[in-house]
Order: sequence, then structure tokens, then C-alpha cells
Amino acid sequence: MSSPTDRPPVRQRRRTRATRARILDAALRELGRNPDSSLGAIAEAAGVARRTLYTHFAGRAALVKGLTEDAVRAIRQAMADASATGPGPGTRAGPASALARFVLTLWPVGDAYRTLIGLARQDLGPDQVSRLLAPARETVAGILAEGQRRGVFHTVVPPGPLSAAIEAHLLALLGTVNAGIWADDGSGAATSALIAAGVDSATATATVRRLHDPGRLPAAPRTRRHP
Repeated sequence: MSSPTDRPPVRQRRRTRATRARILDAALRELGRNPDSSLGAIAEAAGVARRTLYTHFAGRAALVKGLTEDAVRAIRQAMADASATGPGPGTRAGPASALARFVLTLWPVGDAYRTLIGLARQDLGPDQVSRLLAPARETVAGILAEGQRRGVFHTVVPPGPLSAAIEAHLLALLGTVNAGIWADDGSGAATSALIAAGVDSATATATVRRLHDPGRLPAAPRTRRHP
């Protein structure tokens, strides 16, 4: 059993973790809106003094590293969740369901994805961002290639360029949600991704409606786990 003298350090560690998580949450929001956001602006958004931010992160590079690690972890978890509930092989609806499921599961961590791309300009470099996001991009390209082979998706655009186009489309939609122009829980984005891939509107809507059920999809992954 812990003695009274053990309790303050435990409480302090919890406060430290909570403050770090709050700073990273603010960094995700601020850098998602503007990759050039200053550390002062991030500290203000987190509700902490700038010196407190420096207690947790020595500078911008350390902050970006922490944010990147959290973002990549969230994206990988979302991808694992999407794969774990994938459709059975051999069905014509398989690729359409796989693409819709991927979008629905990744939508809650869309800010993390978008922020990584935004940081490419001055912090991570486009090559590193491409490497970090390669698994997600390759997964979508693979789904599209399979769908094209089965005649589920159109073949006007090859899988790689089509994947890039759908990614840009989804990022634009996420931007409108963040700006308050549109509200979406991922179902609209998933439906539009299917339509962009060549699925007719009625089938796309029905596919997403069938999948968008709390019992069918895993719980939305969190970018960070707060204490």
C-alpha cells in the first residue's frame, strides 16, 4: 500500500502527462490550421505559459516529433482497426466496402493526417511525410486496384493517381468541417470517396449506410490517451 509520501509524486506525474497531452492537442489544432504557428500561439491555445511548453518540449523540433509520433500511432491504429473488420474475400462488394470502411475508420484521426501533410513544408520534409503516410496510401491504392480488377471501380485513372486524388478530396472535405462550413461524421466523406472511385450514388449510399453502424465499426481511435 502506498504511503502518504508517495502520493504527491503520483499526482505530479499525472499533472505532467495531462499538461503534455493538452499541449499536443493544441499543437494538432493550431498546426493543422497553420503549419507556421509559433510556439507562443500553441502555448496560448493550450492555456499554458510558454516556459511550461519548453519544460515539456525543448523547441519546435521536439514538439513536432511528439506530435508526429502520436499522429502516426493514431493512423496505424485506425488502419489496424479497419483491416480487422474487413469484408470477406471473393465478394463483388468487397472493395467498395473496404474503401468505405477505411474512410469511416480513419475519419476521426483526419486532423492528425492533415497536420502531418501540413508540416511537410518546413519541419518534416515531403520525403519523410511520404514515408510516414505510405502505409495508408498504399492500402487505398491496393483497394482501388482490386476494385478496378473486379469491375467495381472505374479504370479511367490508375490506382496510384486515383488514390492521390481521393486523398486530396477527403482532406478538402475535412477542411470544410474544421472551418464550420459542413458537418460530417465520416459517412458523407465515405460516400463521396466511393462515388469518386466510380461507384454509383445509390450503391455508395447503401454501402456506407450498412457499414456506418456502431456495432460494425471499431471505436474511434484517439490521437492521444489522456490520463
